[in-house]
Amino acid sequence: MSHRFIFLLLTATLLSCSASKEINTAAQIQLPPNILWITCEDISPNLGCYGDENAKTPHLDQLATEGVLYKNAFASAPVCAVARSSIISGLYASSQGTQHMRCNGKRPAGIKLYPELLRQAGYYCTNNAKTDYNLDMDHKSIWDGCSSSAHWRDRTDTTQPFFSIFNFNTSHESRVNGDDTYARAVKNLTQAQLTKPSDVPLPPYFPDTEKVRELWARYYSIITAMDQQVGELLQQLEEDGLAENTIVIFYSDHGAGIPRHKRWMYDTGLRVPLIVKAPDKYKSWLPQAANTKTDELVSFIDLAPTALHLAGIQVPDHMEGRPFIGEDLSPKRDYVYAGRDRMDERYDMQRSVRDERYLYIRYYEPYKPFCQYMNTPEKGAIMQAIRQAQGSKTLSPSGQRLVAATKPNEELFDCHSDPHNLYNLADDPAFHDKLKEMRRVHAQWSDDTKDTGLIPETILRSWEAKQDASIYDIMRTQDVPVTEIRQTALAELSTQQLISNLAHANEAIRYWAAISLGNQVQQLSEFESLAPALRDPIPAVRFAAARLFVKASKAEKGLAVLTDGLEHEDEWVRLLAAQILDESGEDSRPAITALQSVMDDDNKYVVRVANHALNELLGTHVEVR
Repeated sequence: MSHRFIFLLLTATLLSCSASKEINTAAQIQLPPNILWITCEDISPNLGCYGDENAKTPHLDQLATEGVLYKNAFASAPVCAVARSSIISGLYASSQGTQHMRCNGKRPAGIKLYPELLRQAGYYCTNNAKTDYNLDMDHKSIWDGCSSSAHWRDRTDTTQPFFSIFNFNTSHESRVNGDDTYARAVKNLTQAQLTKPSDVPLPPYFPDTEKVRELWARYYSIITAMDQQVGELLQQLEEDGLAENTIVIFYSDHGAGIPRHKRWMYDTGLRVPLIVKAPDKYKSWLPQAANTKTDELVSFIDLAPTALHLAGIQVPDHMEGRPFIGEDLSPKRDYVYAGRDRMDERYDMQRSVRDERYLYIRYYEPYKPFCQYMNTPEKGAIMQAIRQAQGSKTLSPSGQRLVAATKPNEELFDCHSDPHNLYNLADDPAFHDKLKEMRRVHAQWSDDTKDTGLIPETILRSWEAKQDASIYDIMRTQDVPVTEIRQTALAELSTQQLISNLAHANEAIRYWAAISLGNQVQQLSEFESLAPALRDPIPAVRFAAARLFVKASKAEKGLAVLTDGLEHEDEWVRLLAAQILDESGEDSRPAITALQSVMDDDNKYVVRVANHALNELLGTHVEVR
């Protein structure tokens, strides 16, 4: 237990034992607060209290009048499992190697997750019910109760403080796209509560079609259904007489589950609603009075430290966030950071820095399209409408940017004047100083957090396997040249330096050197001296070199390496080989048979990438799960 908790319990005991004073100790002694987290999935701040006139969210609007609304709260990643790995640990996903979707990263040694620390301090901790922490562990073991029925009401001692999470998946993207799932989600809404397609203004990057409007309206309707669930839960808190000793925090796990929102690094993907209500006895712990809005920057990386701080538990030094509620807080943050890496079957390393006004995005793989083909979102009606409009050349200019074949190296947006992040200011001389600032801040964060996204996934996992240690521990106990890897990845070196780095002792540097050289293949005059990279002992390096040779119109050498990679025992090695074959387009035609051979692969992501490559090469339209 924390010292504060022990002190309060002892004080309560002494007072209750005092025969000389007739005092109701329960009324006078403030036990540690209960903490209730209410989370939902896949919504941006499309709530009435955030000024969205189309939203029908009376319960959350009421919560905001009783608490503080955060205008600048941000997810640390624009997809669920990656963001949740940060929430549960207090570490950036890229600090602990959980930045790739469904990778089940190796848990750092000796580091306790925040529910474990709360339970040690005497809290009863429940999770209802989603885990999805992207860590290789027994997710349920860290909770007193973890199921679809887990509840603070399960405590045997009703005086024990509780920490309870309720995660509402009513607003998940699958409810927007699926007719049956949508119908189940809104079954308790009246016709008046449902949003009409004619009532919603579409974002400027979407085609204005009947189906797109229908799905955009569905998105608002499922938010209303989720709002009802919030109201029911808050009513239970009142019925149990617990509201006056419970701090309530509501937030979404990332932006809306639609194209250019979820999985994207714009404010549409990262900015989330966050509302905090504290009862009267804890009002001083809030940054300002109830029924107000704050511009304070908050990141998901701050949630775990905040929960511990509210419970009177010292925040461990390894946690990378800061408490944003409570007493004796550290200075407010100037920036929040986020990352995107492998989303389902597609690699695309991106990093962002956001201050109160500006958003900076650095693309580590700008040669890839803004919108790579991903199996799940491509099946959604909105994405299909975008593709159809792309084919008919009827997309708006902002929509055309969604499907651009390549990306700029970096983007800078003024989020005050450009809330949709449509106008890139990176090349505007008037914003040169701000661009330099954000570049510098990003580089410093990358170094300070030892960004493991710079280590290709196949290399990262091989390091963990060989050393039987987490990448978090490896990066902090060994001399991994993070700065040099980043400079190579961003091609901040001369062509000759990149060529020299093909022989570097560090395999991540060799990988990025081959990738960067492949992106400037027209500047290379000869290739025989680069051929040894095709025989590199590390598969990822061989594949990057093979990509270089394919792009240099020497496909025969490169394809032999890549097709061999499809037979590798490591599933992530097979995925990388398939990715590069798919990227190679028509040049990979000789590999059709090899691609067909992995259509029954155990890794569904390998199947998805191979299937897309085959559909493109053969003109077929085969669908896979």
